[in-house]
Amino acid sequence: MTGKQQRRSVPDRARRRAIRAYAATLGVSYSVAARLLTAQMSRSTGAGQGGLPTGVGEYRDWLFAVRERRSYDLRVRDTRLAADLPLGRAAHLVERFPPLLGAPSDPPRVGPLYDGAARQGTLAMLYAVLAHESPAVLPSADELAWVAELGEEAAVDITCAALDRAARLFLDDDRWQLCTRIEAALVAGEASPDRLVRDAATTLGQEFRTVILRRSFDGARHTLDAVLVTAYEAHAPGTRVRMLAGPASGRAATIVGVRWPRTGPPIRYELRIDTGDATLEADVADVVLLDQPAEPEPALT
Repeated sequence: MTGKQQRRSVPDRARRRAIRAYAATLGVSYSVAARLLTAQMSRSTGAGQGGLPTGVGEYRDWLFAVRERRSYDLRVRDTRLAADLPLGRAAHLVERFPPLLGAPSDPPRVGPLYDGAARQGTLAMLYAVLAHESPAVLPSADELAWVAELGEEAAVDITCAALDRAARLFLDDDRWQLCTRIEAALVAGEASPDRLVRDAATTLGQEFRTVILRRSFDGARHTLDAVLVTAYEAHAPGTRVRMLAGPASGRAATIVGVRWPRTGPPIRYELRIDTGDATLEADVADVVLLDQPAEPEPALT
């Protein structure tokens, strides 16, 4: 024994993150949120000790379930945040798509998804670049104010779809040049006569100077992929699928990225085969969910 406190287990860290997230959502203390969640989860699912999730995957699934049970007032609070550009929408998306870190039992070599300590700031900086370089792509203030009161995050997603896609496509470009564009946008924002723009740029500028953005670019990419696929009933990063064509036909894989054109639905997936190290690409039509049959079932006669 060294006398040093051992690092808490993954289930315990997941439990604590879950409580903190719920406390932030409700605006209550950590202890109150812990009691509410224990009672709520014991009544509804009984999952895990004390009704709380017991692992990384369970925690993420549980967090999605908690979001689905939000009251109308909480939904409106969340859509107001989602429509607040650039900082609020970035915070909303990071909360909505928590990290998928994997577990020892998960398929090998996929690595963390939706990860990165600066993921929230990175998303906000991408929106700031768009506001500086292509302000026409931003929804109008009236549109955002109206949709923010609906309590439906899907409505905000539709309103911000062009913005989110433009931000996502930035991440297909040279990332060193993207950092230069981010810096230029923040410098311009800090000199803006608009106080809200100036304050946001100042906040993001401080983060830009103290973090390594490239470590969060992939996590931001996964996040934008996930919000964009919902409009097309496509699959987000982290989805388990089976290949239907090519040399890997019949094999299980995990989606780790989505390829987008300038307009329209996604065209390809980036995948990691369970038994390989390389990232492959496949047409959207050439994958099926892992729990679905590779061939259609014959019609009953």
